Amino acid sequence: MLSVFCRTNRRLVWCLAMEEYLAKHVQEETLVTWIVSPTVIFGRHQVMEAEVNVDYCNAHNIAMYRRKSGGGCVYADEGNLMMSLISPNTHSEVVFQSFLDRISDVLRNCGYEAVKSEHTDIMVNGMKVSGNACYATPTGCFVHGTLLVNVDFEALQHAITPSVEKLAKHGVKSVRQRVANLASIANTTAEISTPGQFASILHQVLCSHHRELAVNEIDAINQIEQSYLEQQFIKGK
Repeated sequence: MLSVFCRTNRRLVWCLAMEEYLAKHVQEETLVTWIVSPTVIFGRHQVMEAEVNVDYCNAHNIAMYRRKSGGGCVYADEGNLMMSLISPNTHSEVVFQSFLDRISDVLRNCGYEAVKSEHTDIMVNGMKVSGNACYATPTGCFVHGTLLVNVDFEALQHAITPSVEKLAKHGVKSVRQRVANLASIANTTAEISTPGQFASILHQVLCSHHRELAVNEIDAINQIEQSYLEQQFIKGK
């Protein structure tokens, strides 16, 4: 598997644009990880105002973007690791489950009791530590997910506003009640305290080689990013 570790302070949607580019131009499985400043990213079919506390995000300089895949609303900051598996395999469900299995395996090898949920999450000790979504393209697909390592839960709880019905579906009363940081979970094998630490482990375990993006590739990604920045797309119009 090819490794691309994006050490950048670019916008989260630039990284999503990078996913799109690599999905079209890379002919092998590729793992990409990155860390971003505070951002809320919501699913393609979600209503922004129903999922995001827009006033809070504006007041606290939290960026808000829509992605092209489905799934729920996610808050990310410097305590969260963003992960993608890009594959030329067009059987998206196979790729999706393989991704969840691999991340869970690495977590278990680090001493965490990680299991896949019946939805799209990875749980440790009954708490959600990772949410994931899949997006199919004509030439393959990619899975992107998050891993909560040391996220600011106060900001997370205020920035996203899932409906009472959605929370009830999971049997909880608040977002905070069902999620946990890896750094807060006791572990005697290999405690993970930073997103970069887990990223290094992932790339070491899953990948056989690494490459950097070329200048012309970065230019192409910049062009793709513009589609995510259009206000009509962000607002779902």
